[in-house]
Amino acid sequence: MDTYDLSALRPRLPSPLEPVEDERFTGRGLTLLLKRDDLIHPDLPGNKWRKLALNLRAAAGRPVLTFGGAYSNHLRATAAAGRLLGFPTIGIVRGDELAGRPLNPSLARCAADGMRLEFVDRATYRSKHEPSVLSALLERAPEGAYVVPEGGSNALAVEGCGALGRELSGRADVAAVACGTGGTLAGLAAGFDGRTLGVPVLRGGFLGAEVRALQEAAYGGARGDWWLDERFHCGGYGRTPPALAAFAQDFEARHGLAIERLYVAKMLLALVSLAEEGAFPPGTRIAAVITGGGDAARGGDADA
Repeated sequence: MDTYDLSALRPRLPSPLEPVEDERFTGRGLTLLLKRDDLIHPDLPGNKWRKLALNLRAAAGRPVLTFGGAYSNHLRATAAAGRLLGFPTIGIVRGDELAGRPLNPSLARCAADGMRLEFVDRATYRSKHEPSVLSALLERAPEGAYVVPEGGSNALAVEGCGALGRELSGRADVAAVACGTGGTLAGLAAGFDGRTLGVPVLRGGFLGAEVRALQEAAYGGARGDWWLDERFHCGGYGRTPPALAAFAQDFEARHGLAIERLYVAKMLLALVSLAEEGAFPPGTRIAAVITGGGDAARGGDADA
């Protein structure tokens, strides 16, 4: 597995860690650092390199079949990796009502990168992990296809995200990340020697169990000191109310950094709110993981 060559992707690792001056933090004796995972690779946006790298080594050039919604950054990253490394990709897309319609820019990019898109109804998509459903999907895929789950979140993805925690160890006391499927949080917390905050972007209160299950699969048990703050989903996945948009625009104006709305803005809002609540003692160094770029309208589906 380790001999499969990913050098053509040329990731920027470790990703930059940039201090920013923000009086909402400095006024309370806190240091805010931005961990720029959005700069790892131009074609594998956000944290996707970390989640895909070990999976791509395991696939070793075989076709890769994976899953996502209509705006999935994970699908885009997988398609780009297939183009760059020369292996076939198949994307199972949630929503058969999309079949036959013009592709949105995200799916058009996937298709341009050579991904074969298959649209399935939402009931089938929800059942994609059931053996009979997965078997039927694989029958239509090239022989020997390697399956990567939605968002790339599996044990190998968690191990890959452990490097993010190791890069921050000794440089921050708290790390914060927005969460969709929980894979990034599971690995970050395992590799980090401080406390890790996960900010879910979906409602439902299910994420804690998902993170624990991912750590069990990757490491055989719980790892790291992590917690979730469920207050900042802003109404649920894909919801970007005016107050969140105003917050993101203000952060952009303060720091000259385009802020992705569906994940990153919610995580930064959580950090500002927690700082105002006095949740962090003076002297705390807080690393905010920037998992995606500044696509203001959409940041992709729930796959962080």
